[in-house]
Amino acid sequence: MTESANKLGTEKISKLLIKQAGPATIGILVMSLNMIVDTIFVGQWIGVLAIAAITVVLPIAFLISSIGMGIGIGGSSIISRSLGAGNSSKAFLTFGNQVFLTVILAITFVIIGNFFSVPILNLFGAKGDILPIASEYFKVIIYGVPFLAFAMMGNPVIRAEGKPKFAMYAMMVPAVLNVVLDIIFIKFFNWGMWGAGLATSFSYMSCGLYILYFFLSSKSELKIIPKNFKLDAKIVREIVELGGVSVVRQGAISVLMIVLNYSLFKYGGEISISVYGVINRVMMFAYSPVMGVSQGFLPVAGYNIGAKKNDRVKETIKKSVLFGTLLGTIIFIGILIFKVEIIRIFTDDVTLLENTPNAMLIVFLATPIVTMQLVGSAYFQASGKSLPALFLTLLKQGVFLIPLAYILPKYYGVTGVWWSFPIADIFSTLITVIVLKREVDKNLK
Repeated sequence: MTESANKLGTEKISKLLIKQAGPATIGILVMSLNMIVDTIFVGQWIGVLAIAAITVVLPIAFLISSIGMGIGIGGSSIISRSLGAGNSSKAFLTFGNQVFLTVILAITFVIIGNFFSVPILNLFGAKGDILPIASEYFKVIIYGVPFLAFAMMGNPVIRAEGKPKFAMYAMMVPAVLNVVLDIIFIKFFNWGMWGAGLATSFSYMSCGLYILYFFLSSKSELKIIPKNFKLDAKIVREIVELGGVSVVRQGAISVLMIVLNYSLFKYGGEISISVYGVINRVMMFAYSPVMGVSQGFLPVAGYNIGAKKNDRVKETIKKSVLFGTLLGTIIFIGILIFKVEIIRIFTDDVTLLENTPNAMLIVFLATPIVTMQLVGSAYFQASGKSLPALFLTLLKQGVFLIPLAYILPKYYGVTGVWWSFPIADIFSTLITVIVLKREVDKNLK
């Protein structure tokens, strides 16, 4: 279709991965600041309970916006393979279906979220003094979620076009805006949680509008064409099968948050939820390079699978795992050395500073091996095999982490919650290695 897309099938794999994963990593890193900045500012300027409130609310927003992410990843897999096979018309039709599905579904779920806000917040752990603060925050950011959903749909599509830098810019815009608006709304206007929510909502809007601008401009080969909004049953089914993996993953994360917040509140009270709030923000930022590798892997693997270049696909798997493992090791060493300094960025609260460092170290113990999980499920998404992709996606959160986070605290208290993370990572990685090796030996000879 274009020179940018065609390079995915000819350029050196290591160069392609760096070219794709680099901007994806930077974009994810900067996008993570949307959540991290909120946590830092509310922790420093509003209080510890505000951190707990954000910890409860953001998984709800991301569950709704994950609809866009699922449609984006599922559709981008089809687009990458279509471009690799030289079928541009299918790529265009797929994109049109993605746009229509995202807009309709995101708005529908936002309406539902508005009508049932209190029951939903209660379900996700907004207990005691956390509820009124969480409610104030949620009722503002919910209006920015459709824009976030559209952005999360468009981002993997831009990478599928072979233009990762534009995908990176789309994720940088809202992070910068969020920092500026947080300072203005919280520090100077003293608008509290409402101001933090307004800043986040505006940042989501800016991200969605930037993505829309890209697809309307001459920079994009994939255009928003109304006639392509007409849903094609076969394409929609494939988008749902492949993208459903990402939605189910976020759904599993949301169920995990319900279980975690239940266990943390029961065995450690509000302060334990705040401790996890800090750890969770650090995880979002620290795992960005590893997630960037898996995001960079998708278009490269998808294009070469479509072009039936098996040697390049195998090389992409090996080098992605190697790069990600190296990055994961560096991340863990950084956490080990600077854990206290990292926590001080978020808060000076004595109780949090006492309880968070050791908990964070335990949670990050298996970081060097998490890339294997991400690349394993990404390979099956890229190849259009939804069932094994779904299975591998659910391994960590659904099969291991949720049960462990519920059972271990019964015997070890809050410490059991922290140990559930590395245990789940180890078992998930071992199973992923077995499944992926069998697939490669069978179909990539």
